Amino acid sequence: MTIFGPPVDVRPLFPRERFALLELLGSLDRSDWAKPTICPGWDVHDVVAHLVNDYVRRLSGSRDGHHGAGFHPGESLPAFIARINEEFVSAARQCSPRVLIDLLTHLGPQLDALWAERNLHDAADLDVSWAATDLPSPAWLDIAREYTEFWVHQQQIRDAVTRPGADQPELLGPVVDTFLRALPSTLAAEPRQDGTTLRFQVTGPAGGVWTAIHDDGRWRVTTGATSTDPAATVTMDQHTLWRLASRGRTAEQARAQATLVGDRSLAETATSLLAIIR
Repeated sequence: MTIFGPPVDVRPLFPRERFALLELLGSLDRSDWAKPTICPGWDVHDVVAHLVNDYVRRLSGSRDGHHGAGFHPGESLPAFIARINEEFVSAARQCSPRVLIDLLTHLGPQLDALWAERNLHDAADLDVSWAATDLPSPAWLDIAREYTEFWVHQQQIRDAVTRPGADQPELLGPVVDTFLRALPSTLAAEPRQDGTTLRFQVTGPAGGVWTAIHDDGRWRVTTGATSTDPAATVTMDQHTLWRLASRGRTAEQARAQATLVGDRSLAETATSLLAIIR
């Protein structure tokens, strides 16, 4: 068993997620594009521009081998990501909403084709640092991470303009599943005797059960429950989980909406889960 658990293949979902996004963006009026989002300092227009940046970045790097801007001296990865994201968004403010929609429409199928060519079991183009910093990531986790990025930003836009949607179990379920692959990294500071388990139950149509198992000196994650009685159990609803993992809820807010049973330190650490670069 790898620490990352069984593969998740989200590739068929990219066109469906993008269709919902483009349908939403096409329905917005000028005032909607200027509404603030949960992303500090960014309105809806800025978040859409950031999505264009995501498309451009992955096509340029993973398909074309062009890696663009480098780190400034002494710059950390989170600082680098924040800087290049802000630079692109700032430049894209000269683009109209129609141009941004056209770019997403044109580039999206090219990105779908890139993912379709990938062997899910090969090494990732970009390691998923929130899942592990000392092991290479598989391609399936890298691709799933990109899906969660697109889906979460669509939800941030929907929140800003009060248009819920695109949260059917088939679209949200893989987001929840992927985010819980952060459990081994999250629990790394909580070593336990091998065989110790933590059960994470996510309620709602897109939920399920995931188990973190301490094995051979480190935590691993798998889907489903095990026959071993868990040392701790966390029960959390699907919307709290994805917002927690993407920094839309604090750990304290998430705990207030969750049920924690058993080893308190282990359960509280599990509810500090983040599945973004930090």
